[in-house]
Amino acid sequence: MPKIPKVILLIESSRASGRSLLRGVAKYARHHGPWAFYWEPRGLEKVWSRLKRLHADGIILRDVEKVDDVIRCGLPAIVVGHRKQAVPGVANVMTDSARIGTMAADHLLDCGFRHFAYCGFDGIPWSNIRGRNFADRVVAAGFSVHFYRQRRRTAVRSGEGEELFMAEWLRSLPKPLGVMACNDDRGQHVIEACKVAGLRVPDEVAVIGADNDELVCELSDPPMSSVAINFERAGYDSAELLAKLMAGRRSVSKAIVVRPTHVIARQSTNILAIEDAHVAKSLRFIRLHGREAIQVNDVVAASGLSRRVLEKRFRKLLGRSVLSEIRRVRVAQICRLLAETNLSVSQIADSLGYTSIEHIARYFRSEMKLSPLAYRRQHGHK
Repeated sequence: MPKIPKVILLIESSRASGRSLLRGVAKYARHHGPWAFYWEPRGLEKVWSRLKRLHADGIILRDVEKVDDVIRCGLPAIVVGHRKQAVPGVANVMTDSARIGTMAADHLLDCGFRHFAYCGFDGIPWSNIRGRNFADRVVAAGFSVHFYRQRRRTAVRSGEGEELFMAEWLRSLPKPLGVMACNDDRGQHVIEACKVAGLRVPDEVAVIGADNDELVCELSDPPMSSVAINFERAGYDSAELLAKLMAGRRSVSKAIVVRPTHVIARQSTNILAIEDAHVAKSLRFIRLHGREAIQVNDVVAASGLSRRVLEKRFRKLLGRSVLSEIRRVRVAQICRLLAETNLSVSQIADSLGYTSIEHIARYFRSEMKLSPLAYRRQHGHK
């Protein structure tokens, strides 16, 4: 009877990211196992004294202080989300923080904002990367970004102290303001600080987080938009890589990238910060009818302007044509269905009004530079 591999999982489950990673690992084991698991959500410190006695074949762990000790044990290991750089000697799971920042910026730019801010955690590398790429995208569009800087620890005695400080910072910035928070927890801090400052969300300050922790996002007041990140896929890929390492294959790739897939738009960014009422009306029409095969003339009719005037205003305010906006919204719909559902490409084509698989494939490839199936392989659940 073949030996069943025993795998130690040192991954917390208090956040959606950890639970999704665990789901991905479990799914791989269900399809390709069986595996036996020892799961300790409190981390390596709770299991270190008896690690060798567990006679494990591999380990997947969150970033911890004793990674070097794990390496010396000789276990095939995968480290998820180390806070510094890739850890030499083991396989690493790294979040694409650069792309997360860019996607959040694109969302706020698409809402029509001209004033932007970023709220992260000082000195945390992944937060800094998200903020830097958020700013790069905003600056490339012709705008600037205000960065929140935390007060020194000695000056803050409680969360309330920082909340008041953050409220003053938000109150001082130009409005309407689009704010990216480094993650959903930080986004909730921003929303609460807006209440202290007497600022309305999203009318005066729109907020987008990252990780799409549904519990945090839905319990925010108002519910918070967030960049969805495919942690479940990363968990599956981590387990697949660990299986190869446990089988003695050392020439495999030792890096797994956790990719963002799309923005889940909720009430915290449900606004079009565009003063031109005709353009705002056109954008609302496109977003409302994005699942339908609408044409430029449909948008023109809804706007109350001539096609020439509407196109001119679109290019001035958004930097793109009406057709480009229709295509952008339609492709975003396709991306979301490919990433979040198991619908076939044919079913997606039918639901969005495309005449055939070939039609939707050409449309999608012209915008994304890859096929729908290739996109699903990269971003969908396994």
